[in-house]
Amino acid sequence: VRLLEVRLLAEYFEVLTATNGLDAIETCENGKVDVVLLDVMMPDMDGFEVCRRLKSDPATSHIPVVMITALDQV
Repeated sequence: VRLLEVRLLAEYFEVLTATNGLDAIETCENGKVDVVLLDVMMPDMDGFEVCRRLKSDPATSHIPVVMITALDQV
């Protein structure tokens, strides 16, 4: 995820980061977010649960979510 952040910043995208699932959900609820890059492995709440919560909330369900992982099997 960090490498993607650096690459996006280099291309002049505004990047918001969250350190855990709850922070990610709060960031999406409070800001204008165009897309979410979501790691499967996160502290406290995994990326699948964050995605489920974002998609079940009418305020955030429209935001596209891209799941990423360094795992070789999911």
